[in-house]
Amino acid sequence: MRTIPITAAFALLLLMSSATARSEEQIGFERDVLPILRVNCISCHKPGKAKGGLDLTTLPSLMKGGHAGPSIKAGDPLHSRLIETIEGETPEMPKDGEALTASEIELLTRWVAQGALVGPPVEMSTKHPRQPLIYQSLPSVNAMAFSPDGALLAVPGRHEILLHKADGTGIAARLPGDSPRLEAVAFSKDGSLLVASGGAVSEFGEIQIWDVVARRLVRSIKASNDSFYGLSISPDNRRVAVGCADKLVRVFDIADGNEVMRCDNHLDWVFGTAFSNDGRRLVTVSRDKAAKLIDIATGHLIDDVNQPRDPLLCLARHPLEELVATGGTEGKIRLFKMEPRGGRLAEGDNKENSFVREFEHMGAPILTMAFKADGSLIACGASSGEVRVFRVDNGQRLAQFKVPHGAVFAMAFSADGKQLATGGADGRIRFHETEKWSVSREFESVPTTSGSSLP
Repeated sequence: MRTIPITAAFALLLLMSSATARSEEQIGFERDVLPILRVNCISCHKPGKAKGGLDLTTLPSLMKGGHAGPSIKAGDPLHSRLIETIEGETPEMPKDGEALTASEIELLTRWVAQGALVGPPVEMSTKHPRQPLIYQSLPSVNAMAFSPDGALLAVPGRHEILLHKADGTGIAARLPGDSPRLEAVAFSKDGSLLVASGGAVSEFGEIQIWDVVARRLVRSIKASNDSFYGLSISPDNRRVAVGCADKLVRVFDIADGNEVMRCDNHLDWVFGTAFSNDGRRLVTVSRDKAAKLIDIATGHLIDDVNQPRDPLLCLARHPLEELVATGGTEGKIRLFKMEPRGGRLAEGDNKENSFVREFEHMGAPILTMAFKADGSLIACGASSGEVRVFRVDNGQRLAQFKVPHGAVFAMAFSADGKQLATGGADGRIRFHETEKWSVSREFESVPTTSGSSLP
């Protein structure tokens, strides 16, 4: 039960009455303050949704304040707006949530009184289980990717990536990581790297970069305060792009993990990214219905790709040509060129100079798409469990079938193009032969108590 909020003055009395050792204990922003803000405040005060112009996700942005001025007067909690808004019988903040507890207000007050310091560094403790999981139930399959050499199929589990043998006969390796949920996986073109994106909801976004041969985590890049989606790797293996739940698009340098680009042109979650062949431009799609072409060097919007029609949920890049396919709640694949169309879309402007082709209507939201390695076919999976496969050059439907037990969230063509793997809500992976589109193999995505094989 939460207690009645107290005033800053009373919080100072609590501070003065504390034991000397406790009074001298240094309060840190990341270790002590940020967890309180994350639970109570950051949902409304973060990049992409900074109400009142206030971003509370970092110490510099907190100190800067918002439209009402600086949030903190270091050393003076009685005249710091952060404390003023959370204390009293009817506190101004949180706007729609429960008031902070007396202990939370007292800690924030002490922190400001100490000078609002960064505090001691926070060592990132591993969040993944010490021992490999034996699953009691199957998690949904959110993503999958075949390695270019045709040897492996990467599938996220909980706090891990499972490397299945590409023929579906067993698990070759398990790669544990901090993120409880990974939303996307991709191999680099040369197969040397496996990159995954995901995170922990309302806590952090993470990109994991793995050395495939050594089965070693090369780098973990954590940023934002929410999950990452729709990753893509630049053709030269130097950069990785992600879409974010905070409405931003980010590009990171793989070698050092530094953020090299950030774009804030989307108005909602960004679910897909795709690099151009020269690595200089990026196409992104969002739930705000927009597909955009971005200049990576500057982070500026070059052009609109589409005429907004429906919330976009997935993006697939042609493996050879400068083409991207979009899919969303409308239930249609739409194919576009990755090039400027000649001017931003204005209200009432229906021009789509980069538009190439629209495929047959699915009748349900499209959640995932995949191109065959030679670019000749594209497959899509829907929330209804239906899968369709089309020729890219003319839009002809080649196959239509339904996967049992729920939505299809992930799919990938094998390197040789002879199999289409699908996964979804039931946690099982199915291989479909591309000649007859019948199921050639079906297996669980993770080891369970029912006896799935371990590496």
